[in-house]
Amino acid sequence: MDFYMRLPRNRREFAVFLLIVSLISVNLIAPVISMFELGFSLKVWHNTLRVLPFIWLAVVILVILTQKPAGKLKDLIVHPKDSFRSQITINIMCNVFLMSFFMTAIGGWIGQGAINYIPIGEFLAKWPRNFGIAFIVEAIIAQPIARYFLYRYHLMKETFE
Repeated sequence: MDFYMRLPRNRREFAVFLLIVSLISVNLIAPVISMFELGFSLKVWHNTLRVLPFIWLAVVILVILTQKPAGKLKDLIVHPKDSFRSQITINIMCNVFLMSFFMTAIGGWIGQGAINYIPIGEFLAKWPRNFGIAFIVEAIIAQPIARYFLYRYHLMKETFE
């Protein structure tokens, strides 16, 4: 029942779910990672806000591109009869794994305003931290909020049917 009530049932609901998760994630993850990189200051936060629309666009495109590979990776790890929470946790982990892998480089390029080898050269040092930050935000904040919204929407929809 949790699967049915807390997950998107069609493309429109998926778009709303993606919008909620991506906006929360980008507005939390990008500034935190930037501040770890450049220091905690209002100037760094302000500069991060300037590039957030571009980071958001990259995140949305990557979510769409990595959705199926992340689902296949999740299916290799969990059994279909495992609990909703274990399915969701592993799904989040697989999505964040792929997203953070690509966004460690792409986010660096967007932030620097140029494509160069710096994010790739520093990848092994920065990716674990980026993965950890993204996983915490996704698992504890962004996805639970989006799932709660879908749950409330589905309850309301069933009430009026």
